[in-house]
Amino acid sequence: MKNFMLSSNPTSPFLQRLSDGLVSTFSRNGFTYTNNPNDPLQLVFHFVTEEDIKPFRRKAQATFVVAVLESSGQPYDLFTEVYPFLIRSLANHFMYINHRSGKTDVHFLTPEQGCYSISYHEGNDEQQFLDKIYERLQPLTCSRLVIDNQFSEDLPKQLWHGDRVTTELSQSGKKLDEMDLLPAPFPLDKYLSERDMRHLNKLYGLGGLSYGNLSARSDEDHFWMSASGINKANMKEIGRDILYIKGYNDEENHIEVSIPPNVSPKRASVDAIEHWMIYREHPDVGAIVHIHAWMEGIQATEINYPCGTLELAETVASLIRESDNPSEAIIGLKNHGLTITGPSLENIFNRIEGKIQRQVPMS
Repeated sequence: MKNFMLSSNPTSPFLQRLSDGLVSTFSRNGFTYTNNPNDPLQLVFHFVTEEDIKPFRRKAQATFVVAVLESSGQPYDLFTEVYPFLIRSLANHFMYINHRSGKTDVHFLTPEQGCYSISYHEGNDEQQFLDKIYERLQPLTCSRLVIDNQFSEDLPKQLWHGDRVTTELSQSGKKLDEMDLLPAPFPLDKYLSERDMRHLNKLYGLGGLSYGNLSARSDEDHFWMSASGINKANMKEIGRDILYIKGYNDEENHIEVSIPPNVSPKRASVDAIEHWMIYREHPDVGAIVHIHAWMEGIQATEINYPCGTLELAETVASLIRESDNPSEAIIGLKNHGLTITGPSLENIFNRIEGKIQRQVPMS
């Protein structure tokens, strides 16, 4: 059963109309409204104010929280001002609503810094506006996160200090830095209390947010990949900075990671499931780079799933399958970035050199 609730009372007439409309629209489409926070929850609309950005403390990873903030007049800057609100609310998605000159803009912001917007003009069909919100959020709320890791201290001894492939990964991380494609990991501790940090780590294993990742095939069944929340310009330690991905356990829904003994591992990138699917299907793919950047002249496909979901991985894998040359594909993810495959990391960087735009177009 797909239960959903409102976490608090809306604070304005517009938000009250919006919340009533969301309840009726989601209920009409197979969701069940509840006001009991102890029920199993699929979706929560969490209304916050500028003066009171408190988190909704979900009890399970599967609960998808959409924080909602309203303002009027000159809008906030989405990335310098609204993004910290998302972090402080511990939400999966942030709806920033701004009213100005008879027009309402709703900006949807994701933890990966993806952003897209829809607009509503006074006098327009309000149900059509609500349906657009539903169409944006429904695929996300029903997606399946694959972010748990199973670490095993069974990495072969000859790999404890890496190999030729990990050296190439480390060098490629430095290249991303030279191309100015590595924003610093977002300083979570600047915006979250120790309690909130513990809550975030317990739910998602997050200790930091960084953007982009890269991997390279080790053999037919395994690959090396940059870890989550690290400085990718300075990847050194095996099991901490660079991880050996063994596979995906569908029954337990976790990524299997092999590490050396006596290492405190970092978690695998949330995109590990996506890379695993691509390597498994395409033997000629030897490396994958995912960056939050853009290139002109590529096909841009709108992906509405969060990073780390099975559905996003399946969608990207299918787009690569349908490309003219899966072993050298460039998949544009609208409002998000690029996933690039190649027979090697060197091949990928040779193909993109001088063509990358740091700013992802948002719409």
